[in-house]
Amino acid sequence: MENTSGSNDVVVDVRNVNLWYGDKQALFDVSMPVRRNSITALIGPSGCGKSTLLRSMNRMNDLVDGCRVEGTMEFHGRDIRSPDVDVNELRTRIGMIFQKPNPFPMSIRDNITYGPRIHGVTDRRELDAIVESCLRKAALYDEVRDRLGESALGLSGGQQQRLCIARALSVNPEVILMDEPTSALDPIATSRIEDLALDLRREYTVAIVTHNMQQASRISDYTGFMYMGRMVEFGQTEELFNNPSEEMTERYLTGRFG
Repeated sequence: MENTSGSNDVVVDVRNVNLWYGDKQALFDVSMPVRRNSITALIGPSGCGKSTLLRSMNRMNDLVDGCRVEGTMEFHGRDIRSPDVDVNELRTRIGMIFQKPNPFPMSIRDNITYGPRIHGVTDRRELDAIVESCLRKAALYDEVRDRLGESALGLSGGQQQRLCIARALSVNPEVILMDEPTSALDPIATSRIEDLALDLRREYTVAIVTHNMQQASRISDYTGFMYMGRMVEFGQTEELFNNPSEEMTERYLTGRFG
C-alpha cells in the first residue's frame, strides 16, 4: 500500500463517510484528516459515533454483521475499502488499542513476539530485540524486565494497557488507534498512558477517542467534536477549545450541553 497522495502530511483521509449498522445510520457525511506524527482526538457524548469512526479506519467494523459504509477513507491516498486491499496488512499498519486492556493469556514476552512470529520472524535474538525495544517504547521494560516469562495477566491494569501498546508496536505500525485507552485506569496509570502517547507521536501517528475533554486538550494536536453521528467541528485543539466556531461545540466544552 504505497503512498499515492504526494507529499502531504495526511496519513488517513476521511471524506464524506456514511455508515450503517443494518437499518440504523451511525455516521453522517463525516470528513476529517489524520496527520502524520500528530495526536488527533475525537470527543463527544456517548453514542455519537466516535468509536465507530475510529474502528472504520482499519476496517474493524467489517467484523460487525450488517455494517455498510459509503464515502471515501484513504490511507496514503489509497481507498482502504478497495477490493485488493489486504485487510490483515492494513490492521498491521494501523494498529488498535481498546478500551479495556486485552493481553493474551500467555507470558509477557509471548504477547509481544506473537505478531512478529506470525510475520515470519523466528530468530531468537531478533525476537529478544523486538521485545526489549517495544517494551521500552511503551515505558514498561524496567518494570517487567525480570518477569518476561510470567503471565501477562498478572500485571496491573495500567501495565496491561502499556503491554497492549507494546504488542501493537511489535509489528511496526504507522498509525495507532486508541479507543478510550484510559477509561478503565486510575489517574496515575492514565497519566502514564498520556505521557506515552506524547512520546509515541515522535515516531507514530495517533488517533484517540476520549470522553475526557481535559485529556484531549492536554495531549492532542487536533480535535474533532462529534454529535449524533456528525462531525460538528474539527480543527487544531487549542483553537477549538479556546475559540470554537460552532455554538454547539462551545456549549459542550463549557458544560452547558443537553
